[in-house]
Amino acid sequence: MEQSVMQKIRNIGIVAHIDAGKTTTSERILFFTGITHRTGEVHDGQAVMDFMKQEQERGITISSAAITTRWKDHQVNLIDTPGHIDFTVEVERSLRVLDGIAMVFCAVGGVEPQSETVWHQADRYKVPRIAFVNKMDRQGADLFQTVEMMNEMLGANALVYQLPIGSEENFQGMVDLVRMQAVTYEGMEMKISEIPAGLLEPARKLRQQMLERLADFDLDLMEKFLNEKEISEEDIKRATRHAVLTLCITPVFCGTAFKNKGIRLLLDAVVDYLPSPVDRGIIVGSDLDDREKAISRKPSSKEPFAALAFKIINDAFVGQQTFIRVYSGELQAGSYVYNPVKDKRERIGRILRIHADRREEIDAVRAGDIAALIGTKFTTTGDTLCSEKEPLLLENIHYPDTVIDLKIEPPSARERDRLSAALHKLSLEDPSFKVHFDDETEETVISGMGELHLDIIVDRLKTEHKVDVRVGQPAVAFREAITREGESNYKFKKQTGGKGQFAHIEMRLEPNTGLGLEFVNHIKGGNIPKEFIPAIEKGFRASMEKGPFAGYPMVDVKFVLLDGSFHAVDSSEQAFKTCAQLAIKEAIAKAAPHILEPIMKIEINTPDEYMGEIIGDVNRRRGRIDSMRRFRKGSQKINGSIPLMEMFGYASVLRTVSSGRASHSIEFLQYSPLPKSIEEKLLTDLREKKAGKS
Repeated sequence: MEQSVMQKIRNIGIVAHIDAGKTTTSERILFFTGITHRTGEVHDGQAVMDFMKQEQERGITISSAAITTRWKDHQVNLIDTPGHIDFTVEVERSLRVLDGIAMVFCAVGGVEPQSETVWHQADRYKVPRIAFVNKMDRQGADLFQTVEMMNEMLGANALVYQLPIGSEENFQGMVDLVRMQAVTYEGMEMKISEIPAGLLEPARKLRQQMLERLADFDLDLMEKFLNEKEISEEDIKRATRHAVLTLCITPVFCGTAFKNKGIRLLLDAVVDYLPSPVDRGIIVGSDLDDREKAISRKPSSKEPFAALAFKIINDAFVGQQTFIRVYSGELQAGSYVYNPVKDKRERIGRILRIHADRREEIDAVRAGDIAALIGTKFTTTGDTLCSEKEPLLLENIHYPDTVIDLKIEPPSARERDRLSAALHKLSLEDPSFKVHFDDETEETVISGMGELHLDIIVDRLKTEHKVDVRVGQPAVAFREAITREGESNYKFKKQTGGKGQFAHIEMRLEPNTGLGLEFVNHIKGGNIPKEFIPAIEKGFRASMEKGPFAGYPMVDVKFVLLDGSFHAVDSSEQAFKTCAQLAIKEAIAKAAPHILEPIMKIEINTPDEYMGEIIGDVNRRRGRIDSMRRFRKGSQKINGSIPLMEMFGYASVLRTVSSGRASHSIEFLQYSPLPKSIEEKLLTDLREKKAGKS
């Protein structure tokens, strides 16, 4: 009984590049499933799923909204996610907990930069997907070119399941290649009819190609296909479902969400082809005491409880809402759960099912479901919630590095505490947003994924939290790293009153390119008692927050603890932490430190006549062109990379150079060494600034 209920749950996301029509598609899904009784539009600020003030004003989705709805006896938990690269962490955390996605492409733009990013994120989490080619009524819309781009750029194994009837402003509907019938629209009404004579032959040809491909994944269908027997609708659906769940194909559907065409057929495809929690199978976590040991949980409410917190929203009416995806077990309102990441018990006051800005209180949430918890105090995004008797740790959510810093300050000293509380709440909601207070300059620095990301944060501080902040100029978030090994044999001795402090460590720092910060303990025996080892690691991690070379966070460093000694009376955790920090400073001086700058991947779409000027401008900005290819007739796609510090104000320059006809998109690629001449100038400026402060 439970399995059959779970088979009828779909946890799906609508994901795509910015402006491909994700939110409009989601709004139409809500309308046709009866959650709303009118169609909200993004352009007039009335979209149900864009319920944040900043989303309604800007017409973009910032915060992924989870909504529960129903279609044909199935429960659909729908998550609408942002397309702008500055909010990529929202997509990342949604993909971590979803079972399947509907990927929306613009029929004119095809595969755009953020489409590629999201596709690769979905690959990382092995999420099955179907595709919806939207805006088929727009000038230049081309379903087959989009499918070709999907196969060429994404390796999507895209397979057309519908043939458009009419094109651009004459787009009337589609031929359903599974049922072999025409679907056209008059207003909200959907009409089923015979396939027009002129489309019968192309439809048969496309269906034949579809069956030929599906035969590779289903023996029964292959036998019927080879023996030229009749292939039923059920045969096609069974084979398609299997091929989608095993990531072998991406079925492609088409329509225009704004004009209500194709949405009901897309919902049918969600139910028919995307996985239920049962299809996604067991979840694997790790043992708290032995991280190498795996623990698995089946998608069943009879198993011990295990869930992942994937989003936090601070709501003015109900306080903190913690969105969770339940993988196993059952959670009752009023009961307790264990958070192994924070080593805390949490009492769950209420459980809510969310309909964007509307809430429905429920008694319990079970395996396979998504809901919001009220009452958690310690849980943050990415934390595991589980049974205290049978705990496990689920894999956390991957967060990219911040690339841009902004100094902010309250209008008066009295407002400092309110600003601090507001920033704490915002950083709980958004793990890609970082805050730190610089003790030397007494400045609050916020860091994020891009200028728009920090712009929204400042806007939210003013509107939601009523803190009117003064803002500096955006600055590049540099990093520091070492280029060779550096060792230190450091003794820390200090006499303070009656009791002294003593610690002695021998250590080595090594470059750890691409692997982040790593602490390795090589001490055997009791030269340093094991209760002091965590203090040494704390000293290492604290030192990495502000590198001694230029004061930027350090990345990709391995700390190897080789030996040391202690004093039975004077040694303490604090002494070893301080000793580690002083030893690190000494080792870094020998390890040839250098500054790293963020490099952004850039894609520029431009008419042919502006190519020379745009490429010349990219080169002047220390950029590199990796590839150029024809995008459509008379237009080119340029792919390359540019340092972020050369990108400020680029949008207006590109508009001027191309008379407003070129567009671009950037996303973080990697950190790379800053050229020596620029590094020397940066260090000189920092020294002068420091001297001016003192």
